[in-house]
Amino acid sequence: MEAAFFVMAIMGCGDANTACTEARVDPVRYSNVAQCQAAMPAALARNNDLLFPVISATCRSNGQQWVKATAKTSPRG
Repeated sequence: MEAAFFVMAIMGCGDANTACTEARVDPVRYSNVAQCQAAMPAALARNNDLLFPVISATCRSNGQQWVKATAKTSPRG
């Protein structure tokens, strides 16, 4: 089983940070979101070659994730 980790998606956006699309994913893996966010300024500087008016980044989890299941009851008619 692969552990969860975080990656940084580099986003290309229109003016005023609108209509953003994922342009690439930074190859570095981070063990938590705080490390990923701290690395954003350097990652954005490395990815300034994209042809978009605005370049931004977002951290997202990758790998397997576990969700706690809860029992649901369904109404019977």
